[in-house]
Amino acid sequence: MSVADDIDPINILLVEDNPGDVRLTQEAFKDGRISNTLHVTRDGVEALDFCHQRGEYEDAPRPDLVLLDLNLPRKNGDVVLDELKSDPALKTIPVIVLTSSESHEDMIRSYKLHANAYLTKPVDPNEFIETIQTLELFWLSVVRLPDEVS
Repeated sequence: MSVADDIDPINILLVEDNPGDVRLTQEAFKDGRISNTLHVTRDGVEALDFCHQRGEYEDAPRPDLVLLDLNLPRKNGDVVLDELKSDPALKTIPVIVLTSSESHEDMIRSYKLHANAYLTKPVDPNEFIETIQTLELFWLSVVRLPDEVS
């Protein structure tokens, strides 16, 4: 029996506007051993609509984990992170900032807004996939994720 056999499928929301990074993330999770469903939104407004189950996302599942880019159209990642962590119904969802920014200020701001982790995307595609698979192993098999809080 593998680790994945003991784990319920996980709903992951990837908030990413770069099609190449979306594809690499999908590939990394597909090759992983943890059963999950990866949902993708391409800007901050869509991400918040998904999490709040508004508009076209009214039937969306509550994410168990959010992977959030900072540099997004319409509403940037800082705004999304702040809104998620300010909402009593959503603040327990772990949010991992997954960004190309190596800025110390971005990292500090993300943690001040209660990000659960801050990862810089490697430029090399193989390293990117390895980073996602390591993230998957830790966050989906080692860490206990909270159920919806009422």
